[in-house]
Amino acid sequence: MRLNHLDLHVRDLDEAVTLFTGSLGFALVDRKADAIAILDDGEGFTLAVSDHTRFRGAGAAPPAYPDGFHLGFLVAEAAEVDALHARLSAVDGVDAGRPPRAMRQTYGFYFTALGDLLFEIACPRAA
Repeated sequence: MRLNHLDLHVRDLDEAVTLFTGSLGFALVDRKADAIAILDDGEGFTLAVSDHTRFRGAGAAPPAYPDGFHLGFLVAEAAEVDALHARLSAVDGVDAGRPPRAMRQTYGFYFTALGDLLFEIACPRAA
């Protein structure tokens, strides 16, 4: 069994589509007005990004994800981690947080975007 897709509810659909397609390499497959965007990572995973107000009502509170919840992305090499950190900071205007560093068995960094969603970008570290 493998994970096929995930539906992530966000505060701002346009911001989410820009982050995932512009910075994180997803391709936009389909979009239903301001309600939902279907994104593909190019490796068999589909990410649906939904505007939470379209499904929970205009006055609904923003989605609250549990402590520790994050989206983790694995890339092949440290150079990709460094390039993504630089791009997010300089080009995309995201506060990419601390520079990449050794973390457990990976090299990477965390950043917060789309309100308060935590992201991790990392690559395996050589033993």
